[in-house]
Amino acid sequence: MADALVRPAGPQDAAVLAKLQIGVWQQAYSELLPAAALLADPDQQAEVWGARVVAGGVVLLAFEGAEPVGFAATEPDLDDDGTAQLELLHVLPRWSRRGHGGRLLGAAAAHLRKSAAGRGSWWAPEADESIQQFLLTVGWAADGGRRVLDTGESTFAEIRYSGSLDLMLV
Repeated sequence: MADALVRPAGPQDAAVLAKLQIGVWQQAYSELLPAAALLADPDQQAEVWGARVVAGGVVLLAFEGAEPVGFAATEPDLDDDGTAQLELLHVLPRWSRRGHGGRLLGAAAAHLRKSAAGRGSWWAPEADESIQQFLLTVGWAADGGRRVLDTGESTFAEIRYSGSLDLMLV
């Protein structure tokens, strides 16, 4: 494998983040998301990401060599019990199972620990068994939270996973 790294994203990375997100939607979640999301305008998504990056919380980019392959974002505020929210973590399917998800989660956890969080949680599609397997390997598990989201064309369920930010990464 070529050199792999994770770094914080800045406003200049908004177009890269938009391209990655639309790619993940199209390649991994085409059965769950409405056509409007799958055909999202990259320029509009870049504007959303530009605003998101400056709004607070951490946004991270994963690279293999010079190729951006994944991203993660955390919520800027802790829950009442000190749990930090992982907003998103995705790796393009072509680049999965190469350690990028673990590096993203590890980097996000390190940032969240600096904000005094000891635990983290993440809502992920119930239908995505690969996320469940990934999180089990780092010591996170479904914690009983479940919600159903309405996409305007259909619905899909998400499961909340949580665990210590002292991850068991290999």
